[in-house]
Amino acid sequence: MAGSVEKLLALLELEQLDVDLYRGAQPETDRQRVFGGQVAGQALVAASRSADPEFELHSLHSYFLRPGDTRVPIIYQVQRIRDGRSFETRRVVARQHGREIYSQTTSFQKPEDGYEHSDRMPSVGTPDEGLSLADLAAARSEEDLRHWQHEWAGLDMRHMGMSGRGLEVDPATPAQARLWVRVGGELPDDPVIQKAAFTYASDLTLIGATLVPHGIHINSPKLQPASLDHTIWFHRPLRADDWWLYDQASPSASGGRGLAIARVFSQAGELVATVAQEGLIRRIG
Repeated sequence: MAGSVEKLLALLELEQLDVDLYRGAQPETDRQRVFGGQVAGQALVAASRSADPEFELHSLHSYFLRPGDTRVPIIYQVQRIRDGRSFETRRVVARQHGREIYSQTTSFQKPEDGYEHSDRMPSVGTPDEGLSLADLAAARSEEDLRHWQHEWAGLDMRHMGMSGRGLEVDPATPAQARLWVRVGGELPDDPVIQKAAFTYASDLTLIGATLVPHGIHINSPKLQPASLDHTIWFHRPLRADDWWLYDQASPSASGGRGLAIARVFSQAGELVATVAQEGLIRRIG
């Protein structure tokens, strides 16, 4: 995966094969299947290349259909669904071995003025007060630290607490988790790259938030986890290489699935995005 910001940028640099047809490279990884954030971020780049530059991506909705094979590239086919005066819609299908592994629908809007309101950022400490996920990995084992450095060191993530551990338990919202996140290096100013890098990072911790009340870690051998779908609404400009607060909550887990919803705040306190994901959290044994 993205062990550095340079490797993350390389993942997001797609090769164009034909009109609206792209190939995404694979990183060196120990993972047995493609990380969902990778295919979502690459699909976003593919969709954006077909959109009018005057239009800005404001939402994406996607499904993870099959596990991706980390040994071969991914092919992205873009369909131009609609070109309107205010909105453009694209659909992207990702394929490997002749089969669809992921689908994404994106919507782009020409910027316009309108009514404004937003949630207020919760009271939270600064990133410097948080626990680095790299340090937490090191505390578990040397092997966990090696894995973090190889797969995820391109991201700087600071754990600020979860329900019962750093956050007061709220009976009305029993599953909460907060992190400060940023890409661990400078990215180009291009809003497409910023949003694609954010999309990549946004998939990493949501399933974990659904497990908070149940006392089980996402890497437990007693759990089969997988991302099922992923949605992002972009409300205001954001930079993935500046700190953003990932304020996650899971309103429901049932039927072997957990739902997580996250508000995303800039360090200045602006609500810049909302993310939602349903994941498989199947018990084994």
